[in-house]
Amino acid sequence: MNQQNIAYSILELAIVSKGDIIQKTLHNSLELAKEAEANNYKRIWFAEHHNSESVGSSATSILIGYVAENTDTIRVGSGGIMLPNHSPLIIAEQFGTLAHLYPDRIDLGLGRAPGTDQATAHAIRPDFFNASQLFPAEVAKIQQYFSLENKTAAVRAPIAEGTNVLLYILGSSTDSAHLAAEKGLPYAFASHFASTHLLNALRIYKQEFKPSEFLQKPYTMAGINVFVADTDEEAEKLFTSLIRMFWGILTGSRDLLHPPTEMTGELKEMFLHPALNQMLKYSFAGSKQTVKSKIQTFLSETGVDELITVSTMYNIEDRIKSTRLFAEIMQEINTESWQ
Repeated sequence: MNQQNIAYSILELAIVSKGDIIQKTLHNSLELAKEAEANNYKRIWFAEHHNSESVGSSATSILIGYVAENTDTIRVGSGGIMLPNHSPLIIAEQFGTLAHLYPDRIDLGLGRAPGTDQATAHAIRPDFFNASQLFPAEVAKIQQYFSLENKTAAVRAPIAEGTNVLLYILGSSTDSAHLAAEKGLPYAFASHFASTHLLNALRIYKQEFKPSEFLQKPYTMAGINVFVADTDEEAEKLFTSLIRMFWGILTGSRDLLHPPTEMTGELKEMFLHPALNQMLKYSFAGSKQTVKSKIQTFLSETGVDELITVSTMYNIEDRIKSTRLFAEIMQEINTESWQ
């Protein structure tokens, strides 16, 4: 492992637990952000999803503003804005506004997936497929709207011009790796649910990276599912909520997040199903010692600069504890890398 500090962050979907109301879920997202800030997490990102009863982060920019307003130092952003759903001009105006309100703290992660099913994608934008094919050009429009040079253009987003909002390219396949490298932008891979192409995408990005005014050398981030508790058994129990949630996605029986249970033989079989096991390959559940060992292996295999964690847990108290324990793990890893 290189002698460097590995940054660690959070990806938040505002998952609604069974028995909770959405207002409580959104307030919990803020509590999580405050805990992350207190434990030196670099950023908290919110993911854009639609037509999902269990996901509360659909109005992403509004939630970013809510959390940024009630925290002080942690970076807040999108992981990501699904750009084919939106007008680049409107997104530039929204994030330019956020950048004025919360200077040097706003990130704009951009993805090309719909963040929903096909019918809903069509309801959002009837020409979604065509829009997704234009993703590189739409990213270029965003960059143009943020540039000072756009002051003389016929179409402007004055509130965005010259603001310090760094763009990130998000992806779950190799396509996005080529784009991020070509544009010289940071690259975040959704390996918390799409593990298949992670290593290949990182290789492509690093090999093809072209320095830009935004970034002089490659910067990579990888999503992982993290469940840290006092014991391996306790963490494994917390992990059962995620297994049930993904099983529901695979079988078409989506529901709110269920409370954790003991790891039964049935749940073990679910987890070992090839599709589910591949999706959740980069899931690290256990005590501090167990998770630390797994994280060290992952960092050695990937060489990423930053870990962005997803902790889908039923109780906010368990999430906050896991957030604190994972920060302790990363502080230990970073200290040891310099010894």
